[in-house]
Amino acid sequence: QVQLVESGGGLVKAGDSLRLSCAASGRTFSRYAMGWFRRASGKEGEFVATINYNGTATFYADSVKGRFAISRDNAKNAVYLQMNSLKSEDTAVYYCAAGSGMGLGPREYDYWGQGTQVTVSS
Repeated sequence: QVQLVESGGGLVKAGDSLRLSCAASGRTFSRYAMGWFRRASGKEGEFVATINYNGTATFYADSVKGRFAISRDNAKNAVYLQMNSLKSEDTAVYYCAAGSGMGLGPREYDYWGQGTQVTVSS
């Protein structure tokens, strides 16, 4: 089993950068693909990015491609989301998730964190 805890959210201005972290417990972290999702208030959840078990493959939603970067450090049991050129539409609660593969849908992930709020003011 994997427990996930996100951190790094906050209030920033449009154009700023922010780095989210997701700390994982458990010895099997390196076996899991990791994903980031987000949910804005009043909207459906949205896929953001995913990375495979060893960090050699990544995939991004079109809305964040070129601005966000997902990475992981298996030695530290952590996954990160570097967010640059933030826009007001990036405002949401961001969740990290662990699953068996690089899925694009939430049902493909087995473990979830509690989320961290990112608010981008225009």
